[in-house]
Amino acid sequence: MLHPWSAYLVLPIFGFADAGVSLAGFTPSMLLDPVTLGVALGLFLGKQIGVFGFVLAAVKLGWARRPAGASWLQVYGVSLLCGIGFTMSLFIGLLAFAGRPDLEAETKIGVLVGSLACMGLGALVLRLAPKRTASRYAS
Repeated sequence: MLHPWSAYLVLPIFGFADAGVSLAGFTPSMLLDPVTLGVALGLFLGKQIGVFGFVLAAVKLGWARRPAGASWLQVYGVSLLCGIGFTMSLFIGLLAFAGRPDLEAETKIGVLVGSLACMGLGALVLRLAPKRTASRYAS
């Protein structure tokens, strides 16, 4: 009975707070700041290009096989969901702007926006991806 509350509310709030994300001083204009947009787009595009690209390359080179019953659209949806994690993105973003406290808020907002975009589009892609059954391994 407590699992949904724990998994979908308490744990994300804990991770968010533990990562040191504070929305104090946030203004809507920060969403259009070049640093915010760059971090958000870097996370959003980088995860899907990197994860999907490496899976596609591994399958095409014969190093791996797509999971049984999974379509390429489903693999793409999962690659989008890989962008949800924000702890490492915050770490790298804050390292990139070390000594620039004026850019910390924009970095944090960018990571949050990028993660939310990955979550939303990933969920939509997986919801709309046709279900299929296949042999044990697909190519």
